Amino acid sequence: MPHLTDLLAAVAHGDDPGPFALLRRDGADELDLFTGPVDTVEALTDIPLPPGPPGARTLALVPYRQITERGFACVDDDAPLEFLQVREHQRITLADVLAALPDEPVHTADAGFDVSDEEYARTVQRVLSEEIGRGEGANFVIHRALQATVQGPPLRAALAALRRLLIAERGAYWTFVVHTGTRTLVGASPERHVSVDDGLVLMNPISGTFRCPGGVADRGALLRFLADPKEIEELYMVLDEELKMMATVAEHGGQVIGPYLKEMSHLAHTEYLLAGRGTRDVREVLRETMFAPTVTGSPIENACRVIARHERRGRGYYGGVLALLGHDEAGRQTLDAPILIRTAEISPTGRLRVPVGATLVRHSTAAGEVAETHAKAAGVLAALGLAPAASVGDRGPVARLTDDPAVRDALAARNAPLARFWLDQRSPDAPGLPGLIGRRVLIVDAEDTFTGMLAHQLGALGLTVTTRPWHASGPVDDYDLVVAGPGPGDPGSVDEPKMVALRELLTGLLTTGRPTLAVCLGHQVLAGLLGLALHRREAPYQGLQREVPVFGQARRVGFYSTFTARAEADRLATAYGPVELARDPGDGAVHALRGRGFAGVQFHAESVLSPDGLAVLSELLTDLLPASRTDELSATRGRA
Repeated sequence: MPHLTDLLAAVAHGDDPGPFALLRRDGADELDLFTGPVDTVEALTDIPLPPGPPGARTLALVPYRQITERGFACVDDDAPLEFLQVREHQRITLADVLAALPDEPVHTADAGFDVSDEEYARTVQRVLSEEIGRGEGANFVIHRALQATVQGPPLRAALAALRRLLIAERGAYWTFVVHTGTRTLVGASPERHVSVDDGLVLMNPISGTFRCPGGVADRGALLRFLADPKEIEELYMVLDEELKMMATVAEHGGQVIGPYLKEMSHLAHTEYLLAGRGTRDVREVLRETMFAPTVTGSPIENACRVIARHERRGRGYYGGVLALLGHDEAGRQTLDAPILIRTAEISPTGRLRVPVGATLVRHSTAAGEVAETHAKAAGVLAALGLAPAASVGDRGPVARLTDDPAVRDALAARNAPLARFWLDQRSPDAPGLPGLIGRRVLIVDAEDTFTGMLAHQLGALGLTVTTRPWHASGPVDDYDLVVAGPGPGDPGSVDEPKMVALRELLTGLLTTGRPTLAVCLGHQVLAGLLGLALHRREAPYQGLQREVPVFGQARRVGFYSTFTARAEADRLATAYGPVELARDPGDGAVHALRGRGFAGVQFHAESVLSPDGLAVLSELLTDLLPASRTDELSATRGRA
């Protein structure tokens, strides 16, 4: 294989050097140069991962449209799933790469966003009112793209932009150029989507954007940012959403590590790491984690519908991933996959596209989210000559913001209200609760994979858990407990198929007396069947932590809801017997209810926002599933 200088010489002469990838991973002192042929496949499972010596085997460019593999909605733009078969691999020092890359400005023409600031602001307002305000989800990411035409050879421009990114853009997880012949991607992604190494699965939820104009951070402004409820809640929400994914790909779910401050040249983000051990094929890990909530929203299935409704066009590779697949020294599969954000795509004809999005939450303002898209694009646009560069080159070493004790304290304080279940290392062999061990539970998933986190908590209590989607028919007689799970939507809808199915399920359970727990949407539907009036909240409870009364005790729990049942008394006579209600003293909102053989909670006991969630579950399930005489005898013998 030709060395980098030979590859660059071909580019300088106007020749296509063939497919290659040049990338710096996680601040390394060396860059990887991969070359080999490029091909396409239809599905992630078809990406080849041939056996061989340790190292990278395949680099895949995964477009957003692959989300359809999970059955989720998208506007299909036919972006191909390309992959580079790694035939040759060289490591080159950063100094040698900088010396070899073209040191020249990039010139473009006709630059402008495909969606104007004014139009984007209107879209933000629609999503806030029509989607978050109506219970469709907690947060959504809506993108737009800056478009321009590169003046001069496109590949040479991409390599020049890479050089600028390597010098000016600090804090990137991957800084790269990938050339397939049909397209060239160049960028500096701050975010690991998912990695697998030695059986350890890592994810990296990042959210909250602190803007540093000119690359200079104001300490006071940074501390105000770290204390801003909007920014805090935004990170908590993506943390919850990626914990849902970890619940699927890691055998015992994810452990929360952090938070940290991700410092880049034009901005800083707050982030966590999630860690767990797993044995799945890395292509399955990719599929089950498509795609990060930081580029979609939550709950993810409905977020994809919202994106399709409001963007009304394809996303190309924005929100997808680069995925480097290989093997380690022991022959185990490895995966390293950054999210394709802060990335420019350049066509062979020089057409340039830089997509960027903002996360919309209940506290969002249109002006703030417009500004966020400009800030997020600033680094790659500066490398392309489309925005001012951060003035970091003549200031010497840049002081780390996290070296400030006040910043460290502000970050550490973010964990104080969170559930220790997800923060502490958990033993998979920990005993469950007497009376619950071995009892069988069916969770009916209403399109919110919080059910995965709930399954891990129920498993930690000793129960054996099965999860079934709401639209899948099947018996419930074999289960000791049925959980009507959470999901998006209006619980009062009379003809929406999911609501019809949940009402039929819960009516049958109430009639037969089978022990039942209803969560969030399930709780709302149950409350309606019991005769309680349902109301849409004036301000959505999306990603909100509150201390509320739960049957005589104050409990701190997390809410993800727009609708609530309300009542004027603490007890309710129903066709299924008397029901006790845990009501809000202010507005009568029913946070929890229980009757003979059933209970419901409006909050998410399984959320990272619910430090008292496991205690609430333990108490409710102990009542719903009283220990049999055999369980009691076993527990007594165990204490003897």
